[in-house]
Amino acid sequence: MILQCNPKASYFAHKKEIDEVVSRVLDSGWYILGDECFAFEREFSQFNQNDFALGVASGTDALELALRAIGVGGGDQVITVSHTAVATVSAISRVGAEPVFVDILDDYTLDPEQLEMALKQIKAKVVIAVHLYGQPADMDLIMAIAEQFDVPVIEDCAQSHGALFNGKKVGSFGIAGCFSFYPTKNLGAIGDGGMLVTSNKEVYEAAKIIRQYGWKERYISEVQGINSRLDELQAAILRIKLKYLQQSNQQRQKIAQFYFDNLSDTHLFFPAKRSITEHVFHQFVVRTQNRDYLQSHLSDKQIGTAVHYPKPVHQQPAYKNPKFCPLPLTNTERFCSQILSLPMYPELSDNEVAKVCNAVNSILS
Repeated sequence: MILQCNPKASYFAHKKEIDEVVSRVLDSGWYILGDECFAFEREFSQFNQNDFALGVASGTDALELALRAIGVGGGDQVITVSHTAVATVSAISRVGAEPVFVDILDDYTLDPEQLEMALKQIKAKVVIAVHLYGQPADMDLIMAIAEQFDVPVIEDCAQSHGALFNGKKVGSFGIAGCFSFYPTKNLGAIGDGGMLVTSNKEVYEAAKIIRQYGWKERYISEVQGINSRLDELQAAILRIKLKYLQQSNQQRQKIAQFYFDNLSDTHLFFPAKRSITEHVFHQFVVRTQNRDYLQSHLSDKQIGTAVHYPKPVHQQPAYKNPKFCPLPLTNTERFCSQILSLPMYPELSDNEVAKVCNAVNSILS
């Protein structure tokens, strides 16, 4: 079976180094907010071109902390996309705010034109731009429009570790960037984890207090906080994997290029490639009118695929509310019945990628 994703392969690729640091942490006797976490925060902030980084328990928590740190709360409106992992919207709900959905472009990222239309209609507290599938959103336009309306931007970078827009790392444009280290991510832990990055000291200090019960002084809560900490084991593992992130992203790009080159005679719609972005292909998402047929065919050939995501957030029962959708979401609603994620992870062999292409070509070329 060729898996659609394979976090176990990532562990085995770095097994010796990971096993060594796990033993080191276990022997240390210090498992929460210690040297490994603080070192990883420094290393990741430097890698991502930010002044500060804060290790937390998940990407969802990173988004919640970013929202709370800039004062988003009950009744506030947050503009984002509906074609995203539900975690983006869950974080908005967790702080008592309401999502306002705008449509996406054919590269699956936020449509700046609709963003401007939405900002003219509502008084949004913040915009969350999602860099989906490893593709950066158009941050030059998004930042310019948001600045025009004096609205801050948070970047959801859960699927875009190391991606570049105009030569600059995603997560370094807005007031904060939020990353997930879920095991299948480009930079994945062996468990859950997340990171908030920012170059705004006030946001960093506010999020740092909220991260651990609202403490400035131990056991004394200055504000109402939560418990969201990146544990020492995950931080140590992520420090190892960070060293190889650029290399693994390049391998993802190589696999993507193989797909582009060898599926060009099919009727598939490919991920959009823009000259000013560096897509890091967390997923390789194609579109076809015959999605279910293609998925079934590949399954019969022992090739795993996935649908990210079968229903837009605004069509899911928990978030099905007309006031969340002031504008038409044409692409969002159309694409969900067409998208299919092909196998994508750095450890895929050339032979396996060729098998995927041969299987697709056998029915679509």
